[in-house]
Amino acid sequence: MFAKVFTALVAASAVLAAPVESQLEKRIQHDGQATYFEVGLGACGWWNVNEDYIVALNSAQYQRNGGSNCGQGITLTNSANGKKIVVTVADECPTCDDGSLDLSPSAFAALTDGNMDQGVFPISWHFNRKQ
Repeated sequence: MFAKVFTALVAASAVLAAPVESQLEKRIQHDGQATYFEVGLGACGWWNVNEDYIVALNSAQYQRNGGSNCGQGITLTNSANGKKIVVTVADECPTCDDGSLDLSPSAFAALTDGNMDQGVFPISWHFNRKQ
């Protein structure tokens, strides 16, 4: 009897621990570079326009979760000036390094005071908790 109860408790604790671990992973800060791109049909399967606050997640992190970060919110900070916005993962960036993101033009402009000539800037970001 004790063995059955113990096995049930171990199984239940594993199930309960999984969401906590994934939530902690969402809080990890990532650092990289921001660039921008002309948006359209993204790897997540929906259409966007340049005015949307979206990002293409680097392939290393996009593929790590099998594309499950599609639609996930990200809090993104321009490390050079401290400006911060919230964006949504809508695409994959195969040329971006781990931690780097490709931004829609409107998201890029919001973080650079409209200076699109900058082309690239340092960023830090983290996934927002899924509701």
